[in-house]
Amino acid sequence: NVHQLVFKLPKKEVMKSSELGKEVIKKELALIPKSPGVYRMLNHKDDILYVGKAKNLPNRLKSYVSEKNHIIRTERMLSQTFKLEITTTANESEALLLEANLIKKHKPKFNILLKDDKSFPFIFIGEKDLWPRVTKHRGKKDKEGFYFGPFASAGTANWTIKMLQKIFQLRVCDDGTFKNRKRPCILYQIKRCSGPCVGYIDKNDYKKSVDQAIQFVSGKSRDIQKNLSNEMEAASEKLDFEKASILRDRIKSLNIIQSSQRINEANLVDADVIASYKESGKTCIQVFFYRSKQNWGNQAYFPKHDPDQNISEIMSSFLMQFYENKNVPKLIIINTEIKDKKLIEETLSRKENNSISINAAKKGNKAKVIAMAEKNAKESLNRKLYETNNNKNLFENVAKKFDLKNPINLVEVYDNSHIQGTNSVGAMVTFGNEGFVKKRYRKFDIKTKGSEQDDFAMLKEVLTRRFKRAMLEKGNYLTLPDLVLIDGGKGQYSSAKEVLDEFGLHDLPMIAIAKGKLRNSGNETFFYNGKSFKFEKNDPTLFFMQRLRDEAHRFAITSHRAKRARGIKKSLLDQINGIGAIRKRALLNHFGSARAVESASLDEIKSVEGVEAKVAKKIYNFFHE
Repeated sequence: NVHQLVFKLPKKEVMKSSELGKEVIKKELALIPKSPGVYRMLNHKDDILYVGKAKNLPNRLKSYVSEKNHIIRTERMLSQTFKLEITTTANESEALLLEANLIKKHKPKFNILLKDDKSFPFIFIGEKDLWPRVTKHRGKKDKEGFYFGPFASAGTANWTIKMLQKIFQLRVCDDGTFKNRKRPCILYQIKRCSGPCVGYIDKNDYKKSVDQAIQFVSGKSRDIQKNLSNEMEAASEKLDFEKASILRDRIKSLNIIQSSQRINEANLVDADVIASYKESGKTCIQVFFYRSKQNWGNQAYFPKHDPDQNISEIMSSFLMQFYENKNVPKLIIINTEIKDKKLIEETLSRKENNSISINAAKKGNKAKVIAMAEKNAKESLNRKLYETNNNKNLFENVAKKFDLKNPINLVEVYDNSHIQGTNSVGAMVTFGNEGFVKKRYRKFDIKTKGSEQDDFAMLKEVLTRRFKRAMLEKGNYLTLPDLVLIDGGKGQYSSAKEVLDEFGLHDLPMIAIAKGKLRNSGNETFFYNGKSFKFEKNDPTLFFMQRLRDEAHRFAITSHRAKRARGIKKSLLDQINGIGAIRKRALLNHFGSARAVESASLDEIKSVEGVEAKVAKKIYNFFHE
């Protein structure tokens, strides 16, 4: 039921005012089917400017033509519109889902955009494992077992796993480690694991612990406490004081956790509490996750929108983009009325094949919960606004110190990392008015032979690859920064300046930051435009520049270590001809590590399932010849 129509004006008809977009719509309005669907407005480069949905496409699009006094945002959009794309759908709900999907995918400049969207962690306990373990999980739920979540952050999920370890003493180690333990690890010593790897607990007792852990995260902690108390009394009566003491410690841990857990006043079993707060043209939306009557954390979002957009529009757009790729709870509590409430409820209900309710809470315990979420949203937004203003002031101080002609809104910082020319990596981090922009971080594996331990050549290669791609506007294209900061002295500055000049970027300012002779922080010298600069040791601008340099250094080292780790993993078994992924996995599962394979006897290697005598001899000879 989905098809597409494209309407386009000849280039000679391009206009500079909002009449351009109106003419595009007028030209083919009579041919647009009277059905629900999604429309997309594009500019002359085929960039999507705006995605909108409609119950009746012609009626919605007519409003752009007939209304005389559009808001400034709509006027700007129409003035850039060169093409119109239409996708019809079977119903309005389908159009709403498609709209959310296209907004998230294409990030049109005139839509409200949900930024920094990511998957949330779950806790997973395997169902088919002989000795189930508790792990953190992201992504598709394609394994058989029990999933609990979502948790607002990895920290909240880790705290819950730690809690499960304390009370139920479930294992967290991977299967390779579990199979090759000869004695229990430190987690057993500190009473966070029952030692199933070495047979310190039988399968039935371990299974009972797993079942109790599942009950606990499902909100049945009182029942578990009662059962543990009964088991402790029974063990005491049988004079099994060792078992009774273990059960006593579990009950103690359970009591401590219950008293420290965040209480859910509204008794929310399966709900998300979503509150928005707008100030100074910016908005923060706080999402609190309540599952099994427990608060599983919260997350702050700062959607991108025009300053004049109202909170109801922002909330509606947020809800659809947020839940477009996530499971939806039965109840969503919000702090503002929204225009499309019934349509969004119906759309999310169809998506989940379950009844979803959206409630704008105004009284009772639900109002208290939403008030708490709104307070968090206000505090988060105030912090964000303060940081943004502070960053702008720091940018202004940098421009003043180095007498830069143009204002700074975006800085790129470069650094390299290697060990004696091995696993050489260049790194770039970006900082804007709202802080570090992680999606603009880039790492560069050094490709030029002979450059691996030459800092000047490495820097040249990194900058050449980054700015060549920008000038060609192809591949991993990023807009140009307002300032380039490099870690180094006069030599690095000269090498980097050559690259910028080669691409005609003579006006792009670049600063080199060099540590003192003793490599001590606080004694940095800065080089710019043939001059050297120093800061007072307690100057906030100096601390800011150091922070930028240190983040680039951290990212470079992290990238280098990851590359080196990959190399180490490949350095042993992967070098043996005839050892593929299946045999490699069998060897690692059996021995636990490549080093353990190296020290194994020929007979031990032969005993590995799937490794024939001929292959076993080849592996043994590789390590011993």
